[in-house]
Amino acid sequence: MADLSLGEAARALDVSVDTLRRWDRAGKIRTVRDEGNRRRVPASEVERLSSHPDRHRTGDTFSARNRFVGVVRSVEVDGVMALVEIEAGPHRITAAITRDAVEELGLAEGVEATAAVKATSVMIERGTDRG
Repeated sequence: MADLSLGEAARALDVSVDTLRRWDRAGKIRTVRDEGNRRRVPASEVERLSSHPDRHRTGDTFSARNRFVGVVRSVEVDGVMALVEIEAGPHRITAAITRDAVEELGLAEGVEATAAVKATSVMIERGTDRG
């Protein structure tokens, strides 16, 4: 693992260079000195102090990260709208889409499809003891 400059480490940790200097004086971060006596931050220290976990990547150019690949289990068309249910592993995702989209995508029972969930708000409920 390579050592990072204070600027590189600060950007990676989303803090200022001054904050890194204070952390160094306080012993919160371990730095090393290069041959020019400049502080360097080991990559392992940046990893240790990172405030966010590594996020999964889609491996695609599509922006949605919450993608459920599965099989269409049902399509219910009513007027201009349709409900499409996809079974993706242990999950069942139901989407309300247009009749035109169903026809253009060729969605029918047994067809492979991907549900991409892109929402501005997601609610999570903590599990309860069911024992």
